[in-house]
Amino acid sequence: MTKILVVEDEKEIADLLEFYLKNEGFQIIKTHRGLEAVDIIHREDFDLAILDVMLPDMDGFTILKNIREKYYFPVIMLTARVEDIDKIMGLTMGADDYITKPFNPLEIIARVKTQIRRTKLYNREIKCNFIDIHGLHINLDSHRVNLYEKEIELTPLEYNILLYLAQNRGKVISSEELFIKVWGEKYLDNNNTVMTHIARLREKMKEDARKPKFIKTIWGVGYIIE
Repeated sequence: MTKILVVEDEKEIADLLEFYLKNEGFQIIKTHRGLEAVDIIHREDFDLAILDVMLPDMDGFTILKNIREKYYFPVIMLTARVEDIDKIMGLTMGADDYITKPFNPLEIIARVKTQIRRTKLYNREIKCNFIDIHGLHINLDSHRVNLYEKEIELTPLEYNILLYLAQNRGKVISSEELFIKVWGEKYLDNNNTVMTHIARLREKMKEDARKPKFIKTIWGVGYIIE
């Protein structure tokens, strides 16, 4: 059974994580203190750890540093702080993912499963044809898309738009490039087809058009999945 360590000093959050993770069949060991967490890490074998950054006796970065001195299991940092420097520090020190509070429990579950799946595939040296982006799972073989473990019904065009953006993650793609690559036709400046399909895609993904989580608009330039 997959064993997960949860280090979180807020009891309600720790209990919430335990409930959802146990419901998915994971074995959970939780603690509210950093020193106890370090002791547990050296006594137990874990498949993944969820670490709160702010703890009463030891910060999550110190625990992370302690883990990375000897262990390679995935670590997800959990914090109420949103400063980029904290995220950069955590990822630089060896964290695999970073989630800010408040969070959607389903997103946590999706990210946990993604990290565990990646670890198992890496350890077994198995190549799998899929893309995972923070709970968004695109299967290139079956052309199926899941968001937080729930399948999204997309048209072929919507799938191809999402796939192209995902394959170029971190790069701003202009409407012209997207239209040429997906539709395979010449782009006209007054063509609103791309914008319309992006809007439908966001609607199916239940994205807030003003603050989208996945497909973001860079005004005057294009679209990006960061």
